[in-house]
Amino acid sequence: MFGLGAGEILIILVIAFLLFGPKQLPEVGRQVGKAVKGFKETAEDLRKSVEPELNMIQQEVKMVEQDFQASIKDAEEQINSAGQKVEQGSGLTNQSGQA
Repeated sequence: MFGLGAGEILIILVIAFLLFGPKQLPEVGRQVGKAVKGFKETAEDLRKSVEPELNMIQQEVKMVEQDFQASIKDAEEQINSAGQKVEQGSGLTNQSGQA
């Protein structure tokens, strides 16, 4: 529970008992419980609203990555075909220059 051990919780309870007394302690406990519950609900609402947006962003990143990979592959193919044309053209030039 919040990274606290039994000893730390016991010390906190004793201090709270001394500060608030036995009459006010249950009310303080209820208020703390309500605050923690409200915090958990707010955190859950935030998670529910942010999670779909994150999923959508992840999908967009994957699509951009796929498009980028496809562009790289196309560029490599164009470079290879241009290189082959240059090699074929230089081979013809060498043959006509030797003749």
